[in-house]
Amino acid sequence: MSCYQLMNILDIKYPILQGGMAWVATGELAAAVSEAGGLGVIGAGNAPADVVEEEIKKVKKATDKPFAVNIMLLSPFVDELVDLVVKEQVPVVTTGAGNPAKYMDKFKEADIKVVPVVPSIALAKRMEKLGVNALIAEGAEAGGHIGELTTMTLIPQIVDAVNIPVIAAGGIADGRGVAAVISLGASGIQMGTRFVLAEECTAHRNYKEAIKSAKERDAVVTARSTGHPVRSLKNKLVKEFTKLEKENVPKEEIEQKGAGALAKAVREGDIDFGSVMAGQVAGMLKKEQTAQEIIEEVISEAETILGNFNTDILKR
Repeated sequence: MSCYQLMNILDIKYPILQGGMAWVATGELAAAVSEAGGLGVIGAGNAPADVVEEEIKKVKKATDKPFAVNIMLLSPFVDELVDLVVKEQVPVVTTGAGNPAKYMDKFKEADIKVVPVVPSIALAKRMEKLGVNALIAEGAEAGGHIGELTTMTLIPQIVDAVNIPVIAAGGIADGRGVAAVISLGASGIQMGTRFVLAEECTAHRNYKEAIKSAKERDAVVTARSTGHPVRSLKNKLVKEFTKLEKENVPKEEIEQKGAGALAKAVREGDIDFGSVMAGQVAGMLKKEQTAQEIIEEVISEAETILGNFNTDILKR
C-alpha cells in the first residue's frame, strides 16, 4: 500500500499521525498537527466522555481538518466514548489495549475510519478481517505501553501479512526514520515523543525538559512482571518499580504504584515520582518547534533521502 492510499483514506496532506498519548495529546496539540497537514489525535486515556468532549470542541474550533480520537478499549468509559465519537462525527478513531470488534458496526454506520494499534501479526490479521481501514504497527522502541517486537522487524512482517495500509510507530523522530520504514513497506508513520516537544503541546515544562535532557539509554522498560510493560525515562519512580519487581511483589502492588503517575508527570511536572513516558528516540530530541515545523522538517528530510537514494551504494 502506498502513502497516497493512506492519505486518501484519512484525507490528510502528509502520511504522519500524532500519537494518542494520554494526558499529552490534548485538543491543542491535535488541532495543530491536523492544521499542519498530519492527523492530530486526542488521547482519551481513562478520561470520561465529558472531558474528551471538551477536547473535541477545541479541535473543531481551531481547524476544519480531519482529526482522530484514540480510545483505549480497557477504559472504564469506553462505551460512552464510542457513543461520543459517533455523536460528534469524529472522522477517525485509533484504538489500543484491546479488540474493537464490539464497536465496528457503530463506527461503520457513522462512517468513522478505524485504525487500531497492533503489536503482532496475529492481531493485525484479525483486525483486517474486522474491516478496519489501516493499522498502526508499533515497535517496542515506543514510549508508554509496549509489545516485544522492534519496529525494524515488525513492520515488514505485518506489511507482508495484510492488504491494508500499515502505519509504522516506535523509534521514529525524523526524516531518516520515515525513510527507513517507508523502505520497509509502511504507508505512513506515527510519532509520539517528538510531538511532546511541539510548542502547542500543553505538557508541563518539566516533562519537556526531561525529554530534551535524556540520553540514549534513559528510556527504559518497567512492569514486565505485570504483563503490561511500560517504557519511560529513568527516575526515582523507575527505581522503585525495579526494586519491587526484584522483590517479586504481587503485580497488583506494582500496578497500584503506577496509578496516576503519568498525570503526575505531565500535568503536575513531577519528573521524580511521575511516569515520564517517552520512547527511545528521546535521546535524539533537543529542540522545541511548532507542529508545522516538525512535520515540514520530517517530510523534507525523508523526501531528500528517498529521492537521492542510489542503489549503486550496494554494489562494488
